[in-house]
Amino acid sequence: MGVVQECKIEKALEYYNFKSNQIKDFINSSKDLTVDEIIEYGQSLSVLESKITALEVALEN
Repeated sequence: MGVVQECKIEKALEYYNFKSNQIKDFINSSKDLTVDEIIEYGQSLSVLESKITALEVALEN
């Protein structure tokens, strides 16, 4: 894998980790979320975590 591609993967990982932490912080600081909102944020986190895992695997290979 080239240096440029590794850099792009690392930037994407940084972004997705930031977004994931942002959602987690928002959920943890909110006291009035509805069940539907919790499910929606959970689904968003699931997608982000899948992307993070795939990028980490790509970076290792």
